[in-house]
Formats: sequence, structure tokens, C-alpha cells
Amino acid sequence: MHVLNLKNNQSNKLIFLGVLLFFIGLIIGMIVPVFANPRLGVSSHIEGVLNGIFLIVLGLIWHKVDISLKWLKISFYLAIYGTFVNCFGILIAAIFNAGKMLGIAANGQEGTPLVEGIVSFCLISLSIAMLVVSVLLLIGLKRNLKQKV
Repeated sequence: MHVLNLKNNQSNKLIFLGVLLFFIGLIIGMIVPVFANPRLGVSSHIEGVLNGIFLIVLGLIWHKVDISLKWLKISFYLAIYGTFVNCFGILIAAIFNAGKMLGIAANGQEGTPLVEGIVSFCLISLSIAMLVVSVLLLIGLKRNLKQKV
């Protein structure tokens, strides 16, 4: 029963945080012209909206993920971390005109070493987090499929 309560609680939080991130993405989209790099501002806007939708969908399917309590908690926090850092890491790059790791989206611009370090850390850590989340979700959803057969 404890796992069911945890899943319901996490599901509600994922949906709420997804709507919040979607809203933040919309706000970012409204202020794109004020950024030092508007192109990255648009990228941050898109990341906020899409990652918000991802969290909402994740919350809706959360009850179908069949993994241990430990991995459930890990995947929950990594999903939140990865989605929010994706939006805010790109937002930092847009504000400070950074983006050495962002290729075309950054339009060849580079920020100070400190800002570039923050953006790089965000991009690398969120990529790892979201890969782990994806693997855990695939495992949990596959296990759920096997139980239904």
C-alpha cells in the first residue's frame, strides 16, 4: 500500500510541476526579445513547454511504471531535475549570451568561462539524468506489460 500512496503522490507532483514548467516556458517565450541571445531564449521557451508536457504525461503514466521503491524515487527526482535544468540551463545561456556547447542555437557566441562552465554542467548533468530516467521508465513499463499478459 505504501508504494501505491507514493506513486499517487509522485504522480500528482509530476503533473503539478509539469504545468508549472509549461507556464514558465510560456513566460520565457513572452520575454524572448530582452535576452542577450534571443535565439537561445526561444530554445529555453521550447524546452520549458516541451519538458512541462513531458512531466505531465509522465505523471499520467506513473502508475504503470513497475520498478522498486528506490528506483522509483531516483527516477522521480532525476526527471524533475533534468526537465527543469534543461529549461534553466538554456535560459542562463540566453541571458549571458553563452553556449559554447549549444552549436547553431548559440549562433557561435561564447560567454565567460564561469557561465560556460555552469551551462556545460547543466547540459551534461541533465543529459545523464534524462538517459537514466528513460532507461528506468522503459524497464518499468516493460515489466508492467509482462504482468498484464
